Amino acid sequence: MDYERLVSVMRRLALEAGDKIMEIYNSPEFEVKSKSDASPVTEADEAADALISEGLAEAFPQVAQVTEEQAASHGQQVSTFLIVDPLDGTKEFVQRRGDFTVNIAYVLEGVPVRGVVYAPAKGRLFYTLADGRSVEEVGPEFDKETPGTQTPITVSMPDNRGLMVVASKSHRDQATDDYIAQYGVKDMTSAGSSLKFCLVATGEADLYPRLGRTMEWDTAAGDAVLRGAGGEMVRFDDHTPFTYGKPGFENPFFIAYAPGVLLVK
Repeated sequence: MDYERLVSVMRRLALEAGDKIMEIYNSPEFEVKSKSDASPVTEADEAADALISEGLAEAFPQVAQVTEEQAASHGQQVSTFLIVDPLDGTKEFVQRRGDFTVNIAYVLEGVPVRGVVYAPAKGRLFYTLADGRSVEEVGPEFDKETPGTQTPITVSMPDNRGLMVVASKSHRDQATDDYIAQYGVKDMTSAGSSLKFCLVATGEADLYPRLGRTMEWDTAAGDAVLRGAGGEMVRFDDHTPFTYGKPGFENPFFIAYAPGVLLVK
């Protein structure tokens, strides 16, 4: 894989998809529907998905592609592939909270090695460079072809007596709260979508536990950014490495964290 080209293509497609999503998000006809097939959420999902999947297929026709919006892609058995969630954070989109993201990642032999996470409503853009290190590009305006200032990001050196914990806005439950209560917590923050991974990657949080169902397209890009910033992602049950290309692309519960965090077994 030509990583220079891959990163350039993923970045450009994420920005273009973000433009499409924001057109619908900001349109005066925007209606708060989450189930109707004609809903703006679905239109945004489909428009972004079509743009990204066509762009990736044109640039990398030899690489398998898995995307949330194309059910036919979910039956593949692959370990090296491109994986896309064109609009992660549907509830945030519908409720106009802005915490939704465009996610594109490249998985190599089960490991997400490159990825981009773009939050168009927040003007935040995170991605891995060709060498695997993660950066946040300074926005809010982004040129499609020419990257602006890229700030290297790295996970925190956590203080286990007072951790910063990030959890889901839409999926918090008692089991998650009980787990977090086993740590020394300085502060809690909540965020939607894959932004939680990016908050750990930038050192804005130390720990992100997820005790709930997710799919690989929800996590791969954020996981890649986190790993490129020195962070780690493990299964919740046994703390073994988190892998991709699982049957049906379904994830177990997981913990994303800065390596200095002393994980509770």
